[in-house]
Amino acid sequence: MKTVILAGKKVPAIGIGTWHMGSSRDTHDIQLKALQAGLDLGAKVIDTAEMYGSGDSEVLVGEAIKFYERADLFLISKFLPSNASSKRIEKSLDDSLKRLQTDYLDLYLYHWRGMTPLAETVNELERLKDTGKIHNWGISNFDTNDLKELWELPNGENAQTNEVLYNLASRGIEYDLIPWQKEHHLPLIAYSPVGAGVENHGLEIKQNPNVLRVAEKHNATSYQIMLAWVIRNGETIAIPQTSNPEHMKINLAAGEITLDSDDLLLLDQAYPKPTHKQILEQL
Repeated sequence: MKTVILAGKKVPAIGIGTWHMGSSRDTHDIQLKALQAGLDLGAKVIDTAEMYGSGDSEVLVGEAIKFYERADLFLISKFLPSNASSKRIEKSLDDSLKRLQTDYLDLYLYHWRGMTPLAETVNELERLKDTGKIHNWGISNFDTNDLKELWELPNGENAQTNEVLYNLASRGIEYDLIPWQKEHHLPLIAYSPVGAGVENHGLEIKQNPNVLRVAEKHNATSYQIMLAWVIRNGETIAIPQTSNPEHMKINLAAGEITLDSDDLLLLDQAYPKPTHKQILEQL
């Protein structure tokens, strides 16, 4: 499995996403097995949020991880803009920790920008680091101008990641966001790395002749090629979501695939790099 340095720790480049998980009794057991299958196969990064199922995903994750060594995991959650003020963040964090059945997060992300002054949010996140309830913090859905503003603030450069939408059919961030993050040594976490939730991108990519050609060459699935492509630069973590234990195994196996220049050329032909600034896509 390829690895990435995230908040000073070496972690597998493919993690576990949990959006749309935890809210249905009918799927509870299979989703629990899927999460634990991922952990058993060596995944460490689990990405969740207070927004996902209004906390249901965090509850499911808490149940899944309780028999694993906490130090072996890298747990990420996110807080909503409505909870980004100095008066609300800690309560939001405490609620997440309770649902997750843990006493700290490895990384706490500001889910997207709201009306609270950014400096206020950063100051509170730094304070929460001092309490030990979070080890590090970062942001999500921040575009280049947002990051430039953040970097101008005291302690703004302490952000450890930016989590944004990124997949073969959604490459707009390659124009200026990824170069900026690379220059400033800010790792990227890619959500929806196989296009799920973005119109019909996932199905479209899966059926693309060039993607199928690369998949056949590597004896892989289209989804595995999508994941291998997202993590190709060694500075990006993909967090695909699945409720199926077998699909979890397939996802993580994509971390062993190395795409060569011919593969990347074929994929670029099918889904070209951006040639101009694009609005940051969000789900």
